[in-house]
Amino acid sequence: MCRLLWVRAAQPFRISDHLVHFAALSRDSSEYQGHGWGCAWLQNNQWQIYRNISPIWQEDISHFGTTTLLVAHTRSAFRDEGISVENNMPFFDGERVFIFNGELRGVRIKEKGRIGAEKIFNYVKRFDRHDLLKALTRGTAIIEKKTRYVRAMNLIIADAASSHLATLYNENQAYFQMYRGQEGTADIVCSKPYPGRTQWQPIGNRSILTL
Repeated sequence: MCRLLWVRAAQPFRISDHLVHFAALSRDSSEYQGHGWGCAWLQNNQWQIYRNISPIWQEDISHFGTTTLLVAHTRSAFRDEGISVENNMPFFDGERVFIFNGELRGVRIKEKGRIGAEKIFNYVKRFDRHDLLKALTRGTAIIEKKTRYVRAMNLIIADAASSHLATLYNENQAYFQMYRGQEGTADIVCSKPYPGRTQWQPIGNRSILTL
């Protein structure tokens, strides 16, 4: 399974300051997170996207600049399949970015997408009527209803103006629970607290919220 990171702050922050922690968490994860990674950040109110098939902990992250909004993802490919940079997240549709961590078994929805996470992204967007939170709430509810078993379904979807989170898991809370922390003016959501940081709170299971 994958790892997720979202950071927003009132003032620009160095992207590498957060990626260095995220890389360490991904490297030391109980499940392998080395099937590539990617990140998206706002620059002049436009999304910039970077993806690489190499593990994040092998990357030189010092070249990234500053931003006020960062979304990052490290990948553990299901059954070690579909390992290509095109399948790395964040996915981007020209307006919104999307990251996902989880596993769904026996999904009975029809949607376009190379892999399951992209299908979920496209399916949720079906319900967007200029309200991403409502779309996320309705879309994930239908997906759960039409899935034989949801091991976990954690996702973040964001545009330049707003970000939204859904977290749902039915096992392995120690791995799938999301956390929210504060560092200066930065608001952070991550799959696991940064080492040595104390201002973190677990996000409740089955939460759907605006960040």
